[in-house]
Amino acid sequence: MRQHGTWQGDGIFYGADYNPEQWPEEVWAEDVALMRRAGVDLVSVGIFSWALLEPTPGRYEFGWLDRALDVLHDGGINVDLATATASPPPWLAHRHPETLPRTADGTVLWPGGRQAYCPSSPVFRERSLALVEAVAGRYAEHPAVVMWHISNELGCHNVHCYCDVSAEAFRRWLRERYGDLDTLNAAWGTTFWSQRYDDWAEINPPRSAPTFANPTQQLDFLRFSSDEQRAQLRAEREVLARLVRQPVTTNFMIGTGIKYLDYHSWASDVDVVSNDHYLTAADPLSHLGLALAADHTRGVAGGDPWLLMEHSTSAVNWQPRNVAKAPGQLRRNSLAHVARGADGVLFFQWRASRAGAEKFHSALVPHAGPDTKVFREVCQLGADLKALAEVRGSRVDAEVAILFDWEAWWGVELDSHPSVDVTYADRLRALHGALWRAGVTTDVVHPSADLSGYQLVLVPTLYLVRDADAEALRRYVDGGGTALVTYFSGIVDEHDHIRLGGYPGAFRDLLGVRTEEFFPLREGERVRLDDGATADVWTEWLHPEGAEVLASYADGPLPGVAALTRHRVGRGTAWYVGTRLDEAATDRLVARLLAEAGARPPVAAPTGVEVVRRRAGDRSWLFVINHTDAEVRLDVTGTELLGGARCTGELRVPAGEVAVVREGHVGAVPLARPTATA
Repeated sequence: MRQHGTWQGDGIFYGADYNPEQWPEEVWAEDVALMRRAGVDLVSVGIFSWALLEPTPGRYEFGWLDRALDVLHDGGINVDLATATASPPPWLAHRHPETLPRTADGTVLWPGGRQAYCPSSPVFRERSLALVEAVAGRYAEHPAVVMWHISNELGCHNVHCYCDVSAEAFRRWLRERYGDLDTLNAAWGTTFWSQRYDDWAEINPPRSAPTFANPTQQLDFLRFSSDEQRAQLRAEREVLARLVRQPVTTNFMIGTGIKYLDYHSWASDVDVVSNDHYLTAADPLSHLGLALAADHTRGVAGGDPWLLMEHSTSAVNWQPRNVAKAPGQLRRNSLAHVARGADGVLFFQWRASRAGAEKFHSALVPHAGPDTKVFREVCQLGADLKALAEVRGSRVDAEVAILFDWEAWWGVELDSHPSVDVTYADRLRALHGALWRAGVTTDVVHPSADLSGYQLVLVPTLYLVRDADAEALRRYVDGGGTALVTYFSGIVDEHDHIRLGGYPGAFRDLLGVRTEEFFPLREGERVRLDDGATADVWTEWLHPEGAEVLASYADGPLPGVAALTRHRVGRGTAWYVGTRLDEAATDRLVARLLAEAGARPPVAAPTGVEVVRRRAGDRSWLFVINHTDAEVRLDVTGTELLGGARCTGELRVPAGEVAVVREGHVGAVPLARPTATA
């Protein structure tokens, strides 16, 4: 449970991971001078310093960190101090090899990288908490420390461990979840393939097996693994709660391909939700993925402002081809996160490393030094964030929600399913991208979230759904809401058991349809619909049972069968799309849904111009990010904060540039929605 007060400073925090231990102490003063020049006011310190803080078991050396924190404080730089538990020192594995993690086939993962520990290891837990106690006890009252940083990217490399220690911990977790073996056997469907258990000791993690493992066993192991990482977070937080007064955070990894951590369940364990986000360099539209990650982070934070703990000034080091950011991209990326709710913008890292696996990862101070494109843009961003200080604490306006559940993601991508081409993030990205192109801001929220404030709710590939969440969606529609559900949703309950009676199971009555059989398409196969759309991957033999048919298949395995339907329920409507529409058809469908629901963009703008509104009481700020290669003119009135100019009825934003407009007093009534003039 969150225990501390507000975490924000006087404005938008700006900074980076700072690793003074990598540099001679004479460099530290130069670092602080450059931080002040750039406008940096917050740095994360000590994240990977366990081996230096505790060079041998129980012997702590704090002198270097004392001096580093004093230098930062004297320079006016705030510190987000890490518990330093992110990666154990070599002596832990040397003395306790049983702490090392194992893969499903028994391979030991050795030290030499990072996070080489079993998350269920009691030895690791004991030694890590002793370190937290020592660090927190020493620096709880240090004037530089304004925030505490638990571990770092928990579970990034060691989320699953299949060793004997983990096996015993898994059994304990199952006992707590099910109580007795009869209940577990029923939940796991162990009558199939002679898998019934008669003793808890017979149960293991889903290690490598001759063929497909029990799907509910796999699903429960994924839940257990997320919970074990969360248990480390909570254990460290409990130590901090006794010793420190500053707010506590840890960096989530939402939108960076990390699949197996249920951050919805973790959010209540921190005072501020923080996230790390990195662009996919191979994607020329990576700014859409950034928007999705930011919207999802805001959803995990319950709509509250959040902290961008890490992103990159330019190229990273760990993708196949690490593309440098174009001029202006650093600014656009950073301010897009602020537009979507971030009250702090931090990077990895302050000064690019000379050695180690991340030596080619970009930083605020590159290897070439401050006389560089990157550092000049870093200084410009610092000035921008200072100009936006008044935005701090405001919330993002969003009229549309997309439902997301990590457990549904895990479930839909288990093995032995109808088609390997049905993946969870596919329709999530497609629908969010269509909304982005339509200029409509979206919250990405858990299915249990309060939906009453949204005009439209989209439900992509929610394969696994609980009864209560399905009922919540029905109530939303019945009360006047508009919802869209996509194929392969509502199929199973929380035990991964099929909901009998016809697909889409939990949503069958809401949607007014019944599917009797799936007809997945072959690789590369496409079908046409009678409304002109094309689709691939998936079709199904769907029967309308009260729903209106809006489009049917014109060819393929099911000519004449319904593909898109609409069902009136109470005062609302529930739409169903039973195939994977192409991008143009998805855009048209989303446009129809927005029109029916009455959801509109904050300001009409050309495609490629990102417009988001943040609001606090009767004040509002319009962020305009021009991703196109042409100047745009929008019908906006207010004060442009980044340049200080007043705009009355016309805002000009050059190609690749950003504007933020304070829109003026509007009282309690909704803001007008101007239209684009060019």
